[in-house]
Amino acid sequence: MPTLVNYRGDDDYHTGGSLCSKDSPRLLSVYGPPCKRQRISDSYFLFFEEDQKPSIEVLPDECLYEILRRLPGGQSRSASACVSKRWLTVLSNIRISEIDNGSSTDVEMISPENDGFLTRCIEGKKATDGRLAAIAVGTSGRGGLGKLSIRATNKVTKSGFTAIARGCPSLKVLSLWNLPSIEDESLIEIAKECHSLEKLDLSHCPSISNKGVSAIAESCPNLSSLTIESCKNIGNETLQSIARHCPNLQSISIKDCPLVGDQGVATLLSSPSSILKKVRLQSLNITDFSLAVIGHYGKSITNLSLISLQTASQKGFWAMGNAKGLQSLISLTVTSCYGITDLSLESIANGCGSLKQMVIKKCCFVSDKGLISLVDSAESLECLQLEECNRISQHGVFGVLSCNSKLKSLSIVKCMGIKDSAESGMESESESGSVRSLTIKDCIGFGNTSLAIIGRLCPDLENIELSGLCGITDSGLFPLLENRNTGLVKVNLSNCVNLTDKFVVDLARVHGGTLEVLNLEGGRRITDDSLAAIAENCVLLNDLDVSKCGITDSGVSCLSEGVQINLQILSVSGCSKITNKCVPFLKKLGQTLVGLNIQQCNSITSSAVDSLVTNLWRCDILF
Repeated sequence: MPTLVNYRGDDDYHTGGSLCSKDSPRLLSVYGPPCKRQRISDSYFLFFEEDQKPSIEVLPDECLYEILRRLPGGQSRSASACVSKRWLTVLSNIRISEIDNGSSTDVEMISPENDGFLTRCIEGKKATDGRLAAIAVGTSGRGGLGKLSIRATNKVTKSGFTAIARGCPSLKVLSLWNLPSIEDESLIEIAKECHSLEKLDLSHCPSISNKGVSAIAESCPNLSSLTIESCKNIGNETLQSIARHCPNLQSISIKDCPLVGDQGVATLLSSPSSILKKVRLQSLNITDFSLAVIGHYGKSITNLSLISLQTASQKGFWAMGNAKGLQSLISLTVTSCYGITDLSLESIANGCGSLKQMVIKKCCFVSDKGLISLVDSAESLECLQLEECNRISQHGVFGVLSCNSKLKSLSIVKCMGIKDSAESGMESESESGSVRSLTIKDCIGFGNTSLAIIGRLCPDLENIELSGLCGITDSGLFPLLENRNTGLVKVNLSNCVNLTDKFVVDLARVHGGTLEVLNLEGGRRITDDSLAAIAENCVLLNDLDVSKCGITDSGVSCLSEGVQINLQILSVSGCSKITNKCVPFLKKLGQTLVGLNIQQCNSITSSAVDSLVTNLWRCDILF
């Protein structure tokens, strides 16, 4: 028997073993020929028993690529990508043009011309090369990736961008925010494949230089919007490349890029093919020369924002307006620019005939004279916003309101030079029927005297925001209710701490038929009497804020029995006198509410809040 067990004969692969092993049929063949010839050698089974891998894994990537690119449809490719990291990598490196579906219908479905419907945003720890590869594979057969945003990560490399570029040639919008490890090679990969890119947004990407953005410019002629912020290695060369290769660029925003100067800005703005409509320049080392070029060549610009241009002087802003090239300009914003003075404002007003909106913030050399000259000369001006312009006084405000102009909206915020004065020249001011919206916010010197004059000058006011004005009382606000040609629609009196029920009751009685929005936040002397008057008179009210007021459950009860048929937003945040007793009334109001704020209402218990959440399931409740 030992001799028989160790017998090898013609079988070179036999290694011995018991008669009960899988080799027993072959061993027993010693006693007679087998009934059927064995076609597959035992080594085949022994190989897979030891390796424990599917046979396809033995194939090199080149063969696996040929197999996977022939999968029938996007669903099959997505399922295959879940098999292993290797399969995902191979699939993500297959270009859309290389996919062979064997069906004209499938090919049409993934055609780049029909792609670009999906949006993906990944951030932080979730932003990895693997996630980008999965996006590239998963979106290719489902409409194609159109918008991709990657934020705050250092785990994404060139490999991830290669996958996106090859799998998503339909990409139109790419936003990269706070990616310190991303270099030019990543953008170059996008430029190679994504020729349909229309919008590029780069923020806090210090490793990207002119080379990467220039590659995008050269390969993406459809680029229409470019934003570059805090990218220290991007400079004039990028803007020059954009000017040469992107004739469809309509919007550009550049902020805090120290290498960007006059040469780049001037080349971009003076390009003969330029159709730029929206330009934003912030914290750049540009001088009066750039402003003069903008004023001369910016014939297509409709929106212009100039922010923190410390090296630009009055001469540059004067030249920008005096060049008279900004005839299409509709909106101009100037913030923290020392070059904006009364003289430059007058020049801008005369040179920009279509200007409708002007925003001036933190410009310390603008005074009443320049402001009145601006409103007088800019015949199309409809909206004027002033913030932290401390040389503006009461006289300047009244001068603007009494100008015979088209001005419809005036906003004054944190202008500390405005102070109440009986010597206002009120007798010389004429009534203005143009202003419809007035905002005066956090101007600590603004008081009752000023309000009385405004009430006379602006009889057609519809929207009023008087926020953070501690100096005004009921007596100062009454003139705003009288002699009105139209009813008030939106009234914001937040943080006017001296306001009482007397004014609110009269407001509801006189303007309840038109009032839609009322904000009384912080009115500590506002009580249930105000809510009762609102409930009785304000039929059209849809937004009411009585946060941090002195209202109680009784006031909420009155409101729930009121005439409001469309109250959608109610805020009672910080009302310490409201308790669980108001819950039934809030539920009744909840038939129309879509938003309810009961934060910091400490007398409402958690069980009562749970009851509200359960019953008002259509309402967004903050608690």
